[in-house]
Amino acid sequence: MSEAARVLAIRHGETTWNVDTRIQGQLDIGLNDTGRWQAGRLAQALAGEPIAAIYASDLGRAFETAQHVGRAAGVPVIPEPGLRERHFGEFQGRTFADIESALPEQAMRWRTRDPHFAPSGGESLTQLRERVVTTAHTLAARHPGELIVMVGHGGVLDVLYRAATRLELQAPRTWALGNAAINRLLWTPEGFSLVGWADTQHLEPEADNRPLDETST
Repeated sequence: MSEAARVLAIRHGETTWNVDTRIQGQLDIGLNDTGRWQAGRLAQALAGEPIAAIYASDLGRAFETAQHVGRAAGVPVIPEPGLRERHFGEFQGRTFADIESALPEQAMRWRTRDPHFAPSGGESLTQLRERVVTTAHTLAARHPGELIVMVGHGGVLDVLYRAATRLELQAPRTWALGNAAINRLLWTPEGFSLVGWADTQHLEPEADNRPLDETST
């Protein structure tokens, strides 16, 4: 039997659009000041981990977050488009309120997690799951017995949590998807399992009293 691979699954640091509840999807939005601070704290927290490889979505907010970790660990970051956020098509660039107002029928299908619904020009949840799980499986299979980091987005982390806990796409979300939180998974050829989720101890406010936003959208 193949040795298990340990996976640290990380969502990128905060962006201004996270704060504004504006859908980023595959638009390339960068980190804000809080996001860069979160990425730095994440890097400090993981500096002592025996990281063998770091893979990141090639969208700037995820790749920059990964670069902080890579510099601290002395490990290069490998861009992986398969870890990109869900493509939200015509939803991208709009706030939640905009979507509810302008596209109420589509908004309802989105809110009720219709697994086959895709915004015009975008991906459905089933397509997202296929892409993310296939990508994560391929990456983890390269590293039996090792620890790797995957840096992605809220939708990516949601899919990985569901894969590890065997939850359906339509199950209501009851878990956090915090920016720069540490999430631990175990991979074997049979799939993923959950080790620990939403560790944010490294983001506790300290002497600098920086505000933290736990927005999970």
